[in-house]
Amino acid sequence: MVAEHGPKLLGVDVLLVATILSGVAAFMVLYAIYSLLTVRDPMAKRVKALQERREQLKAGITASTSKRRAKLVTKNETTDRIRSILSSLKVLQESQVKAAQIKLMQAGIRSKEWAVAVIFGRLVLPIVFGSIILYVVYGANYFPTYGPLKRYGIVATVFVLAYKAPDIFLKNKIAKRSDAIRKGLPDALDLLVICAEAGLTVDAAFHRVARELGRAYPELGDEFALTAIELGFLSDRRSAFENLAMRVNLEAVKGVVTTMIQTEKYGTPLASALRVLSAEFRNERMMRAEEKAARLPAIMTVPLILFILPVLFIVILGPAACSISDAFKGGF
Repeated sequence: MVAEHGPKLLGVDVLLVATILSGVAAFMVLYAIYSLLTVRDPMAKRVKALQERREQLKAGITASTSKRRAKLVTKNETTDRIRSILSSLKVLQESQVKAAQIKLMQAGIRSKEWAVAVIFGRLVLPIVFGSIILYVVYGANYFPTYGPLKRYGIVATVFVLAYKAPDIFLKNKIAKRSDAIRKGLPDALDLLVICAEAGLTVDAAFHRVARELGRAYPELGDEFALTAIELGFLSDRRSAFENLAMRVNLEAVKGVVTTMIQTEKYGTPLASALRVLSAEFRNERMMRAEEKAARLPAIMTVPLILFILPVLFIVILGPAACSISDAFKGGF
């Protein structure tokens, strides 16, 4: 029995191709009908997700396990014990505690209890390291060739460094954090401008910028997220902006805070003011980069003289010196 074949076009069976295309078309029609009948409201899904997120936050706030409670109690007891010791020694002042708390916030340390530990470190570290260096210099006599003045200089240096160690540590962390925030501030202002022109409120704009820039600039995202939270629950919105200026030790951030306060007070356009600030910060960043590039020749002078020029002289004059030496040897 011979199988029947349909008409062919360029060697391809027309009926077979038509059958396959008809099946695909029927499947697409059925899928379109199914999509139309099973369409869902996107708002219902978003509302459900928001409700689940709210329940998770509520559970995270209200839930407190025994381990967390024990940790908090131990931490509070330790801090209270240190505070009582410092108070008995008459060395704990509220002004010092507030100054230490501000430095901790600028360094990215949110716990205010560490302020007492910083003051306690200023008291304890000189005693500990001072006792060690006194024993090393005078008791064990590790520097017998040093005179009295040099020994006194070593002891005094150790005492001063031990006293300043907590402040030096905090200053270093503040400088690194401020540099990281300064790098991402122009991009954050551009996003704030876009959010303001899109019609978002100030707290929603800060929250959006914190979410978008959180991975590239985590320090800036952390500060903007905290500012967005404070804008949401503080009665005075100006306090939230002032807290941002207090937490970040940068003149640029203080300028942004001043602009935000003025726009809140007088109702001036926020997008135009932020656009001007963003342009100024970008120009400042470019000028800082040009300044570093201008200092590069002066910085490279010493390595050039010490390492590059001697090698260059050896490469250029070495073959000539060898040829002269060979010529003198051959002549004699």
